[in-house]
Amino acid sequence: MQHNLSDIQIDYNGDPLLEANLPDDPLVLFHHWFEQISATYNSQPNAMVLSTHGKNGFPQSRVVLLKGYSDQGFSFYTNYNSQKGKGIKKNHKVSLTFYWPELERQVRIEGLASKTTEQESDEYFNSRPLDSRISAIISDQSQNVPSRAYLDEKVERFRSDMQNNPPKRPVNWGGYIVAPVSVEFWQGRPNRLHDRILYKFKGEKWKKSRLAP
Repeated sequence: MQHNLSDIQIDYNGDPLLEANLPDDPLVLFHHWFEQISATYNSQPNAMVLSTHGKNGFPQSRVVLLKGYSDQGFSFYTNYNSQKGKGIKKNHKVSLTFYWPELERQVRIEGLASKTTEQESDEYFNSRPLDSRISAIISDQSQNVPSRAYLDEKVERFRSDMQNNPPKRPVNWGGYIVAPVSVEFWQGRPNRLHDRILYKFKGEKWKKSRLAP
């Protein structure tokens, strides 16, 4: 079966991305873009594609949620024994991709992932709704399970054993922070002549350059 999708076309009309108007720090521009998409649209602007190295040599990508960003990097939370956790343990070089079609923008980040502090992981875990905390505890993420009923029954057993005690963060669950080494900003432009600005961290400061579309 073959499907030809060449008739799906869109013309981009984003505002120009000019070097003279850009900050020296990519986090400043990221924050500006993130504030714009958050204020204008009701989508999940913090959804990002995380790519890691799989043990079979193939890259592995999935959508996760950004839970914070600062001068130190971009943070998210997961099960450390999941595919992504095992991939990061083997190779801490990862990439993050944000795509915001409403503003015809994309941000690609390459960086080094490391675990957040236990205090940070505890604080985020305890801020989650109760059901989300229970799911994090009972799920052997990325492992084979016999059925959906198996998971539902596991949740109910855990609930009955809680005895009104708040669940604690399991040691195999917590955060990662990705310290960026490069950040590329992509702005859709007419006639596929898109604007691409690349920031690379060199010698204690960021250097920016323009890439061909």
